[in-house]
Amino acid sequence: MDAEAAKLIGAGLAAIGAGVAALGVGNVFGSFLESALRNPGAADGQQGRLFIGFAAAELLGLLAFVVAMILIFVA
Repeated sequence: MDAEAAKLIGAGLAAIGAGVAALGVGNVFGSFLESALRNPGAADGQQGRLFIGFAAAELLGLLAFVVAMILIFVA
């Protein structure tokens, strides 16, 4: 296997993180909606944690994308 093929395989594996981040965002919002429907009075207090969870999941997705781009264009 030459270096170019290994680089592209590594970038493809790193891009899997973007799909996993999408699952994480769906899980965060699904859990928030489930808890808000069970206890609507506490939903306003949990909104800050919702955005922190969303930001953390998106950060991991963006990091996976950046790693994939670095592997493709720089390495």
